[in-house]
Amino acid sequence: MEKFKFLRGDKTIWAMIALLAIASFLPVYSASTNLVYTVSEGKASTLGFLVKHLAHISIGLLIVFIAHKFHYERYKKFSLLGMPLVILLLAYTLSQGKVIGGANASRWIEIPFIGFSFQTSTFASTILMVYVARTLAKMHNTSYTFQESLLKLWFPVGAVLIFILPSNFSTAALIFVMVCMLVYVGQYPLKYLGYIFGLALIGISLFVLLYMAFPTNKYFSRVSTWKARVERFSTDKPDEDDYQIEKAKIAIASGKIQGLGPGKSVQKNFLPQSSSDFIFAIIVEEYGMIGGYALVFIYMILFFRFLVRSNKAPTLFGKLLIVGLGFPIIFQAFINMGVAVELLPVTGQPLPLISSGGTSIWMTCLSLGIILSVTKKEDEIAADLLEEKQREEALQRLVEREVTIMNEEGVDVNQQKMEEMKYSIREELSKDEGDSLYNGQNPMNSVKNKE
Repeated sequence: MEKFKFLRGDKTIWAMIALLAIASFLPVYSASTNLVYTVSEGKASTLGFLVKHLAHISIGLLIVFIAHKFHYERYKKFSLLGMPLVILLLAYTLSQGKVIGGANASRWIEIPFIGFSFQTSTFASTILMVYVARTLAKMHNTSYTFQESLLKLWFPVGAVLIFILPSNFSTAALIFVMVCMLVYVGQYPLKYLGYIFGLALIGISLFVLLYMAFPTNKYFSRVSTWKARVERFSTDKPDEDDYQIEKAKIAIASGKIQGLGPGKSVQKNFLPQSSSDFIFAIIVEEYGMIGGYALVFIYMILFFRFLVRSNKAPTLFGKLLIVGLGFPIIFQAFINMGVAVELLPVTGQPLPLISSGGTSIWMTCLSLGIILSVTKKEDEIAADLLEEKQREEALQRLVEREVTIMNEEGVDVNQQKMEEMKYSIREELSKDEGDSLYNGQNPMNSVKNKE
């Protein structure tokens, strides 16, 4: 364990993240045969999709590592600054008016010059949960009216949900349920929460009425899709089952106990979204009930660790962060599995850290990184602060030594010049391998040479 001492926080959560990341490669690689012909029309290869998934996972693990190095209290400020950005991104995403098959599909934005798609609702849900946790922690042990909480807490939540709802009802519903669960944990008055449920019901009713008045409007076109999915789910007639569900059930039934074996899935060639929304069906087909239950077991371990660590969190904000960011990951996983076995209607929710897709993986990793930041023990936090202090002291000694030499040479060095020297040294250290401040090298030499 000594070689992993740079990984702070709950080691069990780290292990489950690694297991899920490793377990995702074979199913994604196997299911990508369908993408080669349906998405790229034979122009790409399964190896290309595997490399792409490897890049997504690698960036995701880097996000976990960077996020867990920050003290979790810093995320209060990040969420406060991020909320206006999130609302603007969601408004821009919805305004694109992208339509697929007659339905509103404004869920992604294209990043210029690199041709990369980014799903803003996934990013928004992570930032929103941190913001809600911050607001609840701030309002705790203070008296406030419903109107005050409406402005501070629910107005930003409502703004996010309004921009997500027209194109992605399942994500909007999941966010709302998770926020309600979070405010309940944060001891928000139940009477006020009842008012919120009433307002939400009025809002949904108004949305449906607008759809009935303007059924051809692109912003309400998804309502017919939601209605059709619920009707197909509620009926017992076999000929009205959804095509995707039919193929998923065939895949699961084919897997039996031990599965057909890695890469031997048949339904991946017929099942749409086999590498993302319905990847659980492919996993069961290839690895059987053993593989399916093993995956459920990993998510349950994560859920158990979230429960334990939320109870041990040093502050209310830390507790709410774990609940608000951790529980949605587990709920999303079981929603994905529930859809595959027809316990739930089709929702389009990916399987966390397993399904292909950059945005989903990265935002899940960001949430896990923040959770790991909360789970760091006091001695680990102290070690991080001590390391930062030692680096700053070593940097200060280095600059003072160089200033002394420069003064002896007749060069006038003021405070601004010292800060510029510190900045230059930090830049040079970020390029060096190892720690030049500790291993005896003098990064000031590189700075001088560069000048």
